[in-house]
Amino acid sequence: MKGRSSMFLFKIVLQVFFFLYATSFAYSECIEGNCSSGQGTFVFDDGSKYVGKWKDDKQHGKGTYTYADGRKYIGGFKDGKKYGKGTKTWANGDKYVGKWKDDKMHGKGTGTWADGRKYVGKWKDDKMHGKGTGTWADGRKYVGEWKDDTRQGQGTYTYANGDKYVGKWKDDKQHGQGTYTWANGDKYVGEWKDNKQHGQGTGTWANGDKYVGEWKDDKKHGQGTGTWANGDKYVGEWKGDKANGRGTMTWANGDKYVGEWKDDKKHGKGTLTSPDGSQYSGEWKDGEMLLKGSEQK
Repeated sequence: MKGRSSMFLFKIVLQVFFFLYATSFAYSECIEGNCSSGQGTFVFDDGSKYVGKWKDDKQHGKGTYTYADGRKYIGGFKDGKKYGKGTKTWANGDKYVGKWKDDKMHGKGTGTWADGRKYVGKWKDDKMHGKGTGTWADGRKYVGEWKDDTRQGQGTYTYANGDKYVGKWKDDKQHGQGTYTWANGDKYVGEWKDNKQHGQGTGTWANGDKYVGEWKDDKKHGQGTGTWANGDKYVGEWKGDKANGRGTMTWANGDKYVGEWKDDKKHGKGTLTSPDGSQYSGEWKDGEMLLKGSEQK
């Protein structure tokens, strides 16, 4: 009795297994036309559907592929893969119109995103690659070279506030030789690293000030010359955007200081010479003369 019950249960489980196995493939079939070589409609087991041309049991020619998740492709096929001109839309509103190769966006095409972004240009293996133009919903715009979906090479980036950068890019960052112009008229021409002024460069300000020299992390750093619109001039070492180290400052009124600096102030040993020839040599602290030192006239 026990053996018969086990055998009966085994048969039930086996029947259920074969039923589930059979039904899992129930929808992978050609439901209309010729899905071998001709026009036909094929439904896949995941719910996707293809309507179009076939050749040698593969999608070949013009057709429409509708995915179960809401995506849709209308265009050319070759040997079962998207090829030639085609349009693909995503359920979230994203869209690509352009060339395809081996199931991937490849060649000239236009991509639009639901968030307002747009790219018109070259593609390679489903990525923006080559020359192209990218625009953003807030008004930003990039015209130039791309690689693997990132700005790479020579390009021009215009910001929504009117700022503009023309120069080299690496991994979506300003990197190499470039020129940045601010909307207020300020300008920097020189080397960049990871989106920051870094290396040798020249900064000019709308008010007439100017700096030529070394930069680090967007700040004057190293050896450089700063000139001001009022005629003042400093030549020497900089650190963190300020005169730090050894340098010479000449003021428009004729005063001249040669010596050490700290945070834009005379600090350490130095000599101040006035237009009348009087001179003070000695120690300085926070821009002030200390008692020890010598005066000459």
